[in-house]
Parts: sequence; C-alpha cells; structure tokens
Amino acid sequence: MRVAIPNPMRTKIVSGGELTELIRGNEEGLLARLTPLVRRYSVTLDLSRVRRIDAGGITALVSLYESAREAGHSFTVANLSPHAAEILRLVGLKAILQSHIAVRPSQFGMHLQQTVARKYPSRLLIPA
Repeated sequence: MRVAIPNPMRTKIVSGGELTELIRGNEEGLLARLTPLVRRYSVTLDLSRVRRIDAGGITALVSLYESAREAGHSFTVANLSPHAAEILRLVGLKAILQSHIAVRPSQFGMHLQQTVARKYPSRLLIPA
C-alpha cells in the first residue's frame, strides 16, 4: 500500500483544544467542527491531550477520514499519547491515520503559522 504524505504547507493543522477524551457523547462537537474543514482542505489533527478513545471516537476519526478522502484530501492525526496510539494500532487505524509530519505547536506553531500565512494567505492554522 502506498501512503501519500501530505505537504505541510498545504495541510491545516488543527488543535484538539481541550479535548482529553474522544468518546461517545463528545465526538459530535469534533465532527461538527472538522467535517467542513476536511471537505475543503487536508487536515492534521493534534491529539496530544487525548488520553482515552472509545468506539465513538474511532467512528468519528473514520468518518473524518472518509469525508476527506471523498473530497480528495487527506486526514491524519498527530502527537498521539501512547494509549491512544495503542488503541488505533489495535483496531488497525494507526498506520492509516498517523501523520508523518511532526506537529509541535508549542515549539514552532507560531512560526509555522506565520510562514504559511506569508506563502499561502488562505491557509491558516485553526486555533483551539
């Protein structure tokens, strides 16, 4: 299987915000926020704060992935906690969803945002 690595300058990097659990009941807000984005852009979702994922969260990630693919874009996740990475590995999604782009907003997010804004005025990082 060939995996295309999205160009970081053409990918919106989205913070998971205060999301610490991607579980049934709180996945609806994430879907409402990201579905329109993945239909228009390739998106990498930073899940550094997510410590727990259940079937509802997995369904949400698959839904976002499918919406992006249907629109000709990519959807990936980055900065997985060890537990979240293990869950995605167990269900066979880690290799499909995990981004190969290092997303460290605390280290270079502002620099990346400024660079993207200069080179691609329509490409902005989405705040939490």
